[in-house]
Amino acid sequence: MIYLIKQGLPPNPAFKIMETVRKGKALKDPEKWEEYKKLMKENNVPDWYIKSCEKIKYMFPKAHAAAYVTNAFRIAWFKVHQPLAYYAAYFSIRADEFDSDCMIFGKEKVKNKMKEIDLAGNNASVKDKNMYAILELVLEMYERSFNFLPIDLYKSHATKFLVEDGQIRPPLNSIPGLGTVAAEGISKARDERKVYVNR
Repeated sequence: MIYLIKQGLPPNPAFKIMETVRKGKALKDPEKWEEYKKLMKENNVPDWYIKSCEKIKYMFPKAHAAAYVTNAFRIAWFKVHQPLAYYAAYFSIRADEFDSDCMIFGKEKVKNKMKEIDLAGNNASVKDKNMYAILELVLEMYERSFNFLPIDLYKSHATKFLVEDGQIRPPLNSIPGLGTVAAEGISKARDERKVYVNR
């Protein structure tokens, strides 16, 4: 788009040509493409450039690439400088297969579960395969000398991992077999009891 504008095309058609080419639609609408080609030729855009536009199937937008890189830097900064916040956020948002039975009791239990999944190979369940990446991150956390606190009926959140006293407290829904709805129900009942007791 910037190149076309530099060549003298008005911004609006330059943007439309860019979007058409980026999505690989140059040859899917021949009438429109002929119109764009004519406009480009009128502004001295070389033939090799126009032919190249016709060959592009898909182009990742530059702004999206910049956003991904910026986001990656932010994540990396937190992983290095605020590791507990990073792990708590990651487990809360991304770790659907977090299993407190094999993850919060130290690295040996984590290593054993990883070995078990490795030995199962292709016979490992989908749940175990999805869990493997989380196990790797939990092991990394232990190797950096961070630990989990036990799940506590009164202190654990229903769904979020909490940073507490330099450690991470898992949520109620990380208990195997206890879903999010049940965990939220327990949390709500607990909060209502607190209100009732404090009256």
